Amino acid sequence: MIKKPRKINAFSLDNMKNFKMNSLKEYGLFFWLILLSILALFVTGIYSSNNIERHKKIKSSLENIYLKKSIKELTQNLKPRYKYIKYLSKSGDTHQGILNKLKIDNKEKKILLETILNEKSLKILKINQKFSFKIDNLLDGSVIEFIIQTDKKNEILFTKVKDQDYFISKKIEKNFIKKIVYKETIITDSLYNSAINLNISPNIIIEFARLYGFQIDFQRDVWKNDSFQIIYEEFINDKDKVVDTGEIIFASLNLQNTNYQLYKYEYDKNKIDYFDENGKSVKKTLMKTPINGARLSSSYGKRKHPILGYTKMHTGTDFAAPKGTPIMASGDGRIIKAGWCGGGGNCVKIKHNSKYQTVYAHMSKFGRGIKRGVKVKQGQIIGYVGSTGMSTGPHLHYEVIENGKKVNSQKLKLPSGKILKGDERKKFEVAKIKIDVLKSNLISKVN
Repeated sequence: MIKKPRKINAFSLDNMKNFKMNSLKEYGLFFWLILLSILALFVTGIYSSNNIERHKKIKSSLENIYLKKSIKELTQNLKPRYKYIKYLSKSGDTHQGILNKLKIDNKEKKILLETILNEKSLKILKINQKFSFKIDNLLDGSVIEFIIQTDKKNEILFTKVKDQDYFISKKIEKNFIKKIVYKETIITDSLYNSAINLNISPNIIIEFARLYGFQIDFQRDVWKNDSFQIIYEEFINDKDKVVDTGEIIFASLNLQNTNYQLYKYEYDKNKIDYFDENGKSVKKTLMKTPINGARLSSSYGKRKHPILGYTKMHTGTDFAAPKGTPIMASGDGRIIKAGWCGGGGNCVKIKHNSKYQTVYAHMSKFGRGIKRGVKVKQGQIIGYVGSTGMSTGPHLHYEVIENGKKVNSQKLKLPSGKILKGDERKKFEVAKIKIDVLKSNLISKVN
């Protein structure tokens, strides 16, 4: 039996052809992907090799000693375009004197001085007034802008008109909030340390010490477990940060159950003083102690000299304190000496009036701007405790000279300040009641 050849379906042949074609396409795509991957790896390798080589060349160039010297020379000689100079005015300063400190020509100084004096609020120069000058080094070191603070919350901006020799002014009110602060504590160590532990600004502590320095000897009168209260001003910026402090409004120092209270009172236009509860000013010609946080280490009188070894008259009062402790002028006056005083080391001598002079010896350094001929205010920092000259350790040697004779500063009887009477006393009593009410409100918030 002969088998008939089987008939092949045309549709099946077409399917086979299509299958082969599709397979070739798929494999072709796969091969292309492999080829592209190999090519990419090859190119990346060449790039990386070139990149490494390039980095080596750059590093080699940078390490070149001549290039290093050239870069150093260029950077050393480069100056920023703008230079900023800040200055805080002190006792004895004048506008002309401040401008003379700037390295600008006299013609420009004259323009600046006229610009300042044209502003009524700047005619009287105050202590601790802030000045800020912007100098353009591309314009031969000319001042192109400067700012002067008028008070705690305001300042005036002066901007130079382009290609002109005059300035335009703009009053700027700082976004400060005045906050009335109340603090109280028991003194466990020293008054200064107790106040610092309450985060009271050093400026306020120094002013507090100055006010009580007329009647209190901080070295002998203040005992452990005594206490104090204080109300003062703080200025807060928009970030709730204290940027400055204002004035003390009220202070109370309780020593061995004796209470010494002080009230701020403006008894005449722009005339402010501090009075006790009886309307008597605490201000006197000289402070009892021109230093805070110290102890009395040697009194006025005869003693065995610690270095010379023999008995000698000690014509001053010694206050032992850490090196760098601020020393205050005990009264208004003019400096007649600021320099080396032999055994006294660095010393300052102040003439207060025709009757009184004071001497401050063994300083480590002088206060800012302290030199002969400068006027100083009571409580102003004139120097810092040291151990220069004939000294066995850091301390202040303080002398008071009365009518040419050295006297005991701790037994000195000074005339009292202003006493309010009549209508002045009545107005003071009203102001005192307002402060007492303020104190009660602040205490209630604390408690």
